[in-house]
Amino acid sequence: MLCLSSLPALLPPPNRIRPRSPPPPPPAPSPELQKQQHHSPEQRITEKCFKNALLPPFMRSQSPACVQPIPGPPSLLPSNSQRLPYDLPKKEPDIGSHPWDPDYSYNIPEGSGEEMKHPNTTGSSGSAQKSAPALPPRPSFMKSCPEYLVLLPDSVSSSKSSSSSSRSREPLVGNPNVILVSLGELISEKNVFTIEGEPTCCSQCGSVLDSLYDNVVNVCYFCQSSLEPPTSSSAICLGCRDSVFLLTPGDKALALTDTLLLFCIDISASMSITSQVLEGKQPIYRSRLQFVQEAVLQRVRKLSETQPHMRVGLITFNNQVTLHGFDEFTSRFLRGAELIDSEYLKEAAFSFPSPQPLSRTRDCLQREILGLSESGATALGPASLVAIAMASRQPGSKVIICTDGKANTDLGNLEVEGIDARPCLSSTIFYHDLGEYAASQGVTVSVLAIEGTDCRLDELGRLADCTSGKVVIASPHELYTEFEEIIENRTIATHCSVTLLLPTTLCVKGEREAGNRATREVGNVASDTEITFQFGAREHGSQGEVSAPVAGGRVSVQLQLRYRQKDGHSMLRVLTADKEVTDDSSVVLSSLVLAIIQLNSSQASAALAVRGRFQDAKSEGETQRELMERALEYDRSAEDKLIYSKWLKTMNPIHNSLQNYTRRQSIRSDTLQSLTDMGAALLYSMKNSNMSISLKEKHQH
Repeated sequence: MLCLSSLPALLPPPNRIRPRSPPPPPPAPSPELQKQQHHSPEQRITEKCFKNALLPPFMRSQSPACVQPIPGPPSLLPSNSQRLPYDLPKKEPDIGSHPWDPDYSYNIPEGSGEEMKHPNTTGSSGSAQKSAPALPPRPSFMKSCPEYLVLLPDSVSSSKSSSSSSRSREPLVGNPNVILVSLGELISEKNVFTIEGEPTCCSQCGSVLDSLYDNVVNVCYFCQSSLEPPTSSSAICLGCRDSVFLLTPGDKALALTDTLLLFCIDISASMSITSQVLEGKQPIYRSRLQFVQEAVLQRVRKLSETQPHMRVGLITFNNQVTLHGFDEFTSRFLRGAELIDSEYLKEAAFSFPSPQPLSRTRDCLQREILGLSESGATALGPASLVAIAMASRQPGSKVIICTDGKANTDLGNLEVEGIDARPCLSSTIFYHDLGEYAASQGVTVSVLAIEGTDCRLDELGRLADCTSGKVVIASPHELYTEFEEIIENRTIATHCSVTLLLPTTLCVKGEREAGNRATREVGNVASDTEITFQFGAREHGSQGEVSAPVAGGRVSVQLQLRYRQKDGHSMLRVLTADKEVTDDSSVVLSSLVLAIIQLNSSQASAALAVRGRFQDAKSEGETQRELMERALEYDRSAEDKLIYSKWLKTMNPIHNSLQNYTRRQSIRSDTLQSLTDMGAALLYSMKNSNMSISLKEKHQH
């Protein structure tokens, strides 16, 4: 349900407006009714009390048998000296009088504009007032009471209903309008009808129309200006409801070969640092490289048993980059001036033979891993480029970079820092461009840093962020588990982009485009990939005089998923849905899916913090937290409350302690801050999280 309760413009006026024309007199009572009007005194009192119960307090008679105290604070009760903001009838009408009685009349509802005292005020009843002109007879189908009197069961329920109604119309803090897109599920779904060829699209906004309406629609629903009256063809969205289009039916499908997995391992001198472990009861010391060797060997043995057709390669780096050979192919070494020439490094990677399946290379690969030794510098930048270029031969391939320090050779140097604790600009550009290149080739890059080291993950993590990979800090004992999780998370599609289309009265929030159309480049998609969008009513004046959607109406939303399958075919899935518009806060809060709001808040806040906008990230998180706290006031399950408490722990670094994750211990809104490795790993994980993943406790304090 589309909620617009956060928009004050959609709320009803606070006071009821009285009708401008007085109602006609009530109909004449029948003779039988006149005979029944002669009752006993007790019956008359009861009848009088019943009549008074339908009138406001100031119009009720003051008989002791009928007057009852109205519950509520004294400040809310009308007193004799209290001035009322509306006029009173000049003479209390007799509801049972004849319609032609000259004394029967109502004041004009608008009144004279003068302040009137309570009718019991001394002297007010004796003042002469000019009577209103006579009114025509009241039609028989109309009620006897004035239309502007609101009849409620009793004063207590009236107070509660008024309070509840008022609260349900209050503007919401935060934005409940969030769309969850489960890309893995949408792309993996098989029971959707596939249409060959390009769909019928709007030439202006690109919305996909139902093919049945080709050459019929004159005005696109998503292009129509809110200033124009809706036409018969544009008032209803004729968008494609749910279809998959094969955009390249004539292209030959690529051979479905197994993807390539490349281990890019740091063997610099710092990898010789040892840690104590227990072997049985005997403490022993192992170097960081030994831990890495053991974890990689275990994964190679496991993969050779479960996926013998997978191709696994090995690249190592210290002061040189080594492409390890297999069988009859010898290893290749890149060093010196070769490491600063990006084009030369790419050519070297393209010319090196692709690894063969594990069933043929396992023994050779194990010998190469066991023969590694530590020495030299850390040519991480050139090694990353070579590994990504080699993996680009097969879309869907993976690169795992494992390191314990900063890159310190010329290309991609992260050791040289400025006075603001940021690396040189050329290195920042290098890793950003390399991440974009990997995403364009369908390569997923994950970065695994060894605990207790400084690798500048805020910069190196760009490779993973651009390619939907993972940024992980692991202790030497946990390397095998981390390798396993990265490898098992397979890529199911590449070159993915998601476009959200809204009517012109709405706009997407938090995206580069501020209009009703936004496109997000996702790149590689795994089975658990999920993204979220925030949207809402367009702000006043952002595009002329744009009117907000009307409560009770419906709006259409279209989602377009473009992606490339492993066989090379380009696909497009289009979904169009209608959503109801409401301005009732209680309806929204009671039906809010907290897990979706929490995921969106985590992703949006982390995306801002990764870019150094810490104050904006904190504001985003706190605003959505207030929204969820109001939603929890409704009847929520224990599971919802538990999920919310866990989410608060996850968001605690952004809400309260973000300064602990920066390299400089002061957060200013006018400067960009650099993240520590722990902060970068935490925020990159939050930015790419999904509803089924809870962040590891090791990232939380």
